[in-house]
Amino acid sequence: MLRRPLLTAPVAAFVAVLLAVTTWSALPAPPANSAVSSRPVLAAVPAALAAPVRVMPLGDSITGSPGCWRALLWNRLQSAGYTNIDFVGTLGPQGCGQPYDGDNEGHGGALVTNVANQNQLPGWLSATRPDVVLMHFGTNDVWSNIAPATILAAYGRLVDQMRASNPAMRVLVAKIIPMAPSSCPDCGQRVVALNSAIDGWAAGKTTAQSPIVVVDQWTGFSTAADTYDGVHPNAAGDRKISDRWYPALTAALTGGPTPTPTATTTPTATP
Repeated sequence: MLRRPLLTAPVAAFVAVLLAVTTWSALPAPPANSAVSSRPVLAAVPAALAAPVRVMPLGDSITGSPGCWRALLWNRLQSAGYTNIDFVGTLGPQGCGQPYDGDNEGHGGALVTNVANQNQLPGWLSATRPDVVLMHFGTNDVWSNIAPATILAAYGRLVDQMRASNPAMRVLVAKIIPMAPSSCPDCGQRVVALNSAIDGWAAGKTTAQSPIVVVDQWTGFSTAADTYDGVHPNAAGDRKISDRWYPALTAALTGGPTPTPTATTTPTATP
C-alpha cells in the first residue's frame, strides 16, 4: 500500500471539519425568537496545512543542464505517494523526455564560490521560498583548482543565506560525483580532497533546527560507465544520482531521522 505521509495534516484537517459540520447539523435549531437567528460559519481550513513542501535543486550543469536525475527523482516520489511537493527554482525544465516538475537552480558553468561571493542565492531564495535544498555544487570550482577550504567556506555562506530565508531549512549536501575530463588530469584527486572534507564541515555547521545531511554521490559512481564526457552524467549516472538523493529527501519530507554526518574513509579516485 502506498504511503502518503505528506497528506496527513490536510486529511486530518478535513476530517475535523467534517465532524464539526456533522455535529453542528445534529444540534436542535434555535427558537424562532432567539437572538441567534443563524448558525455560525465554520472557519476555513488554514491554507498552510495544504501547502506543499518546496524543494530547491541547487548546483551547476550536473543539476540543471538538463539534470535528468531530477525527472527520475520527481517521478519516483510521485509513485511512492509523496505528491504534496513542489520542486522550485528560477530556471525551468530542459526536456528529459518525461513529464515532471522541472523548476531548479542548476546554473551551467557556475562556481559555488562565485555564487557565494556575488550574493546570487538570496534573490533565488526570495523568489522561490524553499523548505529543502538539494545541493550538488563545486565541480567547476574543482576544475578551476580552487582549494577545498575555499569551496567549503562558500558552502557555509550559502547555508547562512538559506537559514536567513528559512530558519528551519533542511539542507542536503552532496559529496560530488567523480570527474575525469581529458583537459584536467588532476581533477579526479581534487574531487577526492573536497569530498573528504565535507563530512567534517557538515558536522560543524548542522543544527537541530536546520540540519545538514551529507549525501554520498561519489561512492560507486564511475566516470567511465556513468558519464558521457568524464564529467556529466549519462542515463545510468542520472539513475544513480536520483537513487542516492531519494532516501535522504524522503526522510526530510517526513521529518524522520536523518543521518548524522560522520567521518568516513578517505575515498580514492576511480576511473
